[in-house]
Order: sequence, then C-alpha cells, then structure tokens
Amino acid sequence: MRASVRRPRLLAAVSVAIAALALTACENGGGVREEGAASQPAQPSEASQPTAPGSPAPKPDGTAGPKAPGEKGTSGTSGTSTGKGGGRASAPAADADPNAPANRVPCTADNTEVVATPVSRPLNHMLLTITNTGSKMCDLKGYPIVKFEGAQSVPPVIEASKPQAVTSLAPGKKGYAAVILSAGDGSGGEGRTAQSLEIGFQGSDKMAEAALQAKGVHVDDSLRVTYWLATAADALT
Repeated sequence: MRASVRRPRLLAAVSVAIAALALTACENGGGVREEGAASQPAQPSEASQPTAPGSPAPKPDGTAGPKAPGEKGTSGTSGTSTGKGGGRASAPAADADPNAPANRVPCTADNTEVVATPVSRPLNHMLLTITNTGSKMCDLKGYPIVKFEGAQSVPPVIEASKPQAVTSLAPGKKGYAAVILSAGDGSGGEGRTAQSLEIGFQGSDKMAEAALQAKGVHVDDSLRVTYWLATAADALT
C-alpha cells in the first residue's frame, strides 16, 4: 500500500518541476519557436530611402516630384519635336521647290532642242518649237537669235509680240517663236534659199542647230522673229 501511494506523489512532484522549468524559460525570453517560414527583415520605406543628387524629392504618396527644366522624361528627350504630335515641323527647304527662282536656269543650246517647221498659214512663216531637255525649269529670255546660212546679220524682233512675263519651261515642256521668212509683196528684195539654220539664246554664245526641210527655205530682207511665247497660236498670231 505504501508503495502505491508514493508513486502518484512522485509523478505529481515531477510534473510540478517540469512546469516550473517551462515557466522559467518563458520569463528569460527563451522557449521553442513554432516551425514555419523565416520572418523577412523589414524593408525601409520609400520615403526613407536616399535620393540621388539632383533628383526630385518624392511626394508623400511615393510618386516622383516635378522634373527639373530640361530633364529627360521616360518617353523621350525634352525639346521641340519634329514628328506628329510635337512642336512645329521645320519649314521645307527652298531648294525642295523645283519652281523656286534659285532652282531655275536659263534655256540654252545645252538644255534644249529646237525644231524648225514651215507653216502654210500665215503665209511665209516658220514655227520654232523648243523643248526643255534638261532636269530643271529653264527661262526663255527675250527672243531667238536666228542665223540662216550665209547671213551677215540676225533679223530683228517684232516688239508687238513681247509677252507680259518671261516664258518658262518645266522639264519636257515646249515653247514657241515664229519667223517671218519673206514679204509676200516682194518688198523684201530678191531673196535667197537657205539650207541651214542656227538658233542662239539671249546671254549665251552657243548656237543650237535646227534642221530645215531638204529643199531649204526662201528668205529675204524682211526677216523678222517674235519673242519666245508659251503657245504656238500666240507665236503665229
């Protein structure tokens, strides 16, 4: 009986001792942690992070403050844009316009081709057709310098045919002038037959050859020319 009574008392004493040891460990900050994920170190807040020199200070809500003048943004550099949605686009260069005065050149024997064609009406007239064979617009200044085979001088111009503005030819376009070959009433003298013709241009010494019909053309002292004009009808009027 005594042995059985002592055993429960011994167990009770052991339990009290274990409880006392556990209590002591808790009071000293010890004890066993629960298993699980390790706790992460606390991250500093954005407000407490240092800023680079010259950078805008963050706002209380964490967004960046206003940019300094001239500072690059995230979508491009500062300054005037030349693309869509940007500032004013640069004006087109003057040399981009083929009609600009700076891009025009005089019509000469080097950038044109001249064809001489006798016409039935008006009587004793010949039409000069000039074509711009160059790559730039050219200006037909004044009137053609007409020199037939064996001529000692060039015929004068008919002042009444002078246009209000200089005739200009775009590449591939044509201009016109008329030549009065002889007088129908014989007032121009006996005359002669010319087999060749050269055409000169105001301000240039170079002549362009204009082929004549095989039998040549009859000319006399009444030779006259018109100014360079924009249409054949104006030249032959």
